[in-house]
Amino acid sequence: MMNLAQQIDQDGYDVRRFSHGLYIGGMWRPSSDGRLIDVVDPSSGAVIAAVPDATLEDAAAAVEAAARAAKGWRETAPRKRSEILRRCFELMVERSETLAMLIALENGKALRDARGEVAYAAEFFRWNAEEAVRITGEFGTAPSGTNRIVVDYEPIGICVLITPWNFPAAMATRKIAPALAAGCTVILKPASETPLTAYALAALYSEAGVPAGVVNVITTTSPGRLTFAMLADPRVRKLSFTGSTGVGRTLLAEAAKHVISCSMELGGNAPFLVFDDADLDAALDGAMIAKMRNAGEACTAANRIYVQSGIHDAFADGLSKRMAALKVGAGTNADTECGPMITRKAVDKIDRLVKDAIERGAKVLCGGSILDREGFFYPPTVLSAVSPEADMAHEEIFGPVAPITMFEAEDQAIAYANDTEYGLAAYIYTRDVGRGMRVASGIEAGMIGLNRGLMSDPAAPFGGVKQSGLGREGGQHHGIAEFMEAKYIAVTF
Repeated sequence: MMNLAQQIDQDGYDVRRFSHGLYIGGMWRPSSDGRLIDVVDPSSGAVIAAVPDATLEDAAAAVEAAARAAKGWRETAPRKRSEILRRCFELMVERSETLAMLIALENGKALRDARGEVAYAAEFFRWNAEEAVRITGEFGTAPSGTNRIVVDYEPIGICVLITPWNFPAAMATRKIAPALAAGCTVILKPASETPLTAYALAALYSEAGVPAGVVNVITTTSPGRLTFAMLADPRVRKLSFTGSTGVGRTLLAEAAKHVISCSMELGGNAPFLVFDDADLDAALDGAMIAKMRNAGEACTAANRIYVQSGIHDAFADGLSKRMAALKVGAGTNADTECGPMITRKAVDKIDRLVKDAIERGAKVLCGGSILDREGFFYPPTVLSAVSPEADMAHEEIFGPVAPITMFEAEDQAIAYANDTEYGLAAYIYTRDVGRGMRVASGIEAGMIGLNRGLMSDPAAPFGGVKQSGLGREGGQHHGIAEFMEAKYIAVTF
């Protein structure tokens, strides 16, 4: 089997080339001051590459490139845009193993999860290729009968897209694909921890026929300064951000100064409810997916597991056995089931949350302490008797820790589930469909997995309520609508 470097070279993805250039106006260029950002392999802590550290001048150049390309892309026929997006999908599928290895290397996630991410990320291009030719307007008669009402939908304009490190391919394509389908040009600022995937994809977009300047990619260690500067440019009309609620609030405040449309996919604190009548094996399967996808580093991860008393002991025993059996290792190893965390800081946070829960009475069923090895690893961990007052009941764990709390009645489970400022995702396991729908209705969340541990789908609207965000990504019309403006024309015949 070829190693990573051989695979990348075979497909034209020389890491050294993509790690030394901002992608602006279809060209690779260094930052204006020549500074670089180290990219670290979280499996070892070793520096594997360096990418440019963009300056305010570079950010301005990216906006200018997007502005120059805007008219041509806006006027490109929907069918042509659709064909280009379809080609992006095809190239991602063709290069899927290379992209998965690159994600596993810079992010640390298990290769099987990286492969799943690439497949999911590619689907946003296929879905939005189909949606690009289905953007329709409205036509009607005014109630007074004096005129006709025509509503047209137009591209919103230049978009600034900010994505996190945990899904470096999918979080980018989930924004880029609908923006391009709508006729917008974009500036992507990926996380500096995982920039290589974004640059590799930028080259792929160009190969697929995306014109120069339609997609621009910049990396920086000063994201606030650069983002604020771009938002202050009157040509920028959209901000789409995925990240923490705290940063989202700051960006919303800044965007308000310039009356810029915002889409926000923010933090989560997903409850996972298991009722006595649930299929135990199905619930355990679902918990492993909802908790351990990407080693728990996902905003939709099951952060709080509530199990009814009658099934509690069997569920806790089954989950701890499954978690303890997971193979921990480098993401690029074929047999790894749980990779490293993204940074040492992330490991320290997880350790703090686990220690707090134990101090409040939680019992460790497996794992529970930092591994003594190089890299940023934390073992798969199951805790039982976790207090609803524990810090991890109110903060995102973002790691492979499953905290279990027992409940007795349905209304208690709903109360536990809603005891958070977040409302992104929730999971329910029960054989009673009526109960499932009733509980789903009572939970304050934008997305519910009913007897499912995975809910993400490009064809479904992704997003949350309360402090988990604004707007939706994906879906039959929700995702592309975020990048369009309605124009009303009153017509008298």
